[in-house]
Amino acid sequence: MMRKLLLVLPLLLSFTLYAQPKKKVMVMDIKAEIDPRMLRYVKLSLAHANKTQADYVVIDMDTYGGVLTDAKEIVDLIMDFKKPIWVFINSDAASAGALISIACDSIYMSPGASIGAATVVEGDGKAAPDKYQSYMRSIMRSTAEENHRDPRIAEGMVDERVIIDSIKQAGKVITFTTLEAIRHGYCEAKVNSIEEILKRNKIENYEIDHFQLNATEKIIAFFLNPFISGILILCILGGIYFEFQAPGTLFPIAAAIVALLLYLVPYYLNGLAQYWEIIALFVGILLLLAEIFVIPGFGVAGIAGITLTVVSLVLIMLNNDFFNFEFVPFGAIVKATFATIGGLTGGALLLFFGGAKLTQTKAFKKIALTDTQKSSQGYSVNTASKELIGQAGTAYTVLRPSGKVLIAGDVYDAFTRGEYIPKGEPVEVIGTEGITLKVRMIVPDSK
Repeated sequence: MMRKLLLVLPLLLSFTLYAQPKKKVMVMDIKAEIDPRMLRYVKLSLAHANKTQADYVVIDMDTYGGVLTDAKEIVDLIMDFKKPIWVFINSDAASAGALISIACDSIYMSPGASIGAATVVEGDGKAAPDKYQSYMRSIMRSTAEENHRDPRIAEGMVDERVIIDSIKQAGKVITFTTLEAIRHGYCEAKVNSIEEILKRNKIENYEIDHFQLNATEKIIAFFLNPFISGILILCILGGIYFEFQAPGTLFPIAAAIVALLLYLVPYYLNGLAQYWEIIALFVGILLLLAEIFVIPGFGVAGIAGITLTVVSLVLIMLNNDFFNFEFVPFGAIVKATFATIGGLTGGALLLFFGGAKLTQTKAFKKIALTDTQKSSQGYSVNTASKELIGQAGTAYTVLRPSGKVLIAGDVYDAFTRGEYIPKGEPVEVIGTEGITLKVRMIVPDSK
């Protein structure tokens, strides 16, 4: 009987172990710059962990840092998460990466890894003003205290003036190797893999869920980029211009609308584009359209429209709090400004130098009628417009530069050489293009 029990007992134990539900371990990567794209990735990762009821979350870390405000939001998300979050520093956890690592419940590092060097720097690599350093020091201290780590060491990773006996002298910031981090309580153990972390924590029956963005989220992350935003601004401006040049074509305005959506939606979903910034953008565009098509000349509406449009396009890309840029890195402001100005400038250059060439492309010929209808092929032409050269009339509508003119009681399509002609002003026909008249305004000294 005893022999039978000894034979059956291992089977019962293995069956019991197999019957137990597997522990769910979700792994997410922080292996790029800390910016709005990474912040959105972390938000989605932790939401996925909650949805799938993950028992543990492991961050696979290798980053040199990034934007402080985005890092702080990631820290808040980690600190508020109810289940254990461990970080595996696979190579580097510098600057914002060090802050995020300290926020985790446990830190594990691979051989040759490092953590520290959390001084806030500007886009050119120089140390940021002291208000940024003070903010970073306070976050590092409070985060370290919350997870029972020495706050002086966390502060020493930011401030080169801090002195800690036997650890740090003045003039340098702390950067720990793996063994140094273990010695001073900033690393639980040296490991080679995530599986080794789980083994050290006696987690044997588990399944790993490596979180990845789906196709839609990858597209959103792609467009959360100032350079791409600049290209989209160019597409918006170019689409509107070419639609006005060839009314009814629809393709250019459709391209402009798609570009506008691709510009706004990612920033809105990531919490950067606020309602008032989007409203300001549309008000600016409406003022510009009113200046071009309704209000004669160029004045307050045009200037206000340009200002609102440019400022709102820049603000949409920044994590500001209603014009409060206290903790928005100067480098981020420069990138957003250059992206906006670059897009608008590129659009203007496209209009001046690319407009004529665009009409000769195969793509344009597919959506617009560009064939020449020659008389030798059986087509007839209206020569009456050529007989109007030299005749005078009046502007039947505003010409900006195209519109309609009234000559001898008949209305004709017309355009100018680029100048603006108000409705009712006297004009003279100076040429033709097809059946469209080319006119100029008659001024007293030119009669």
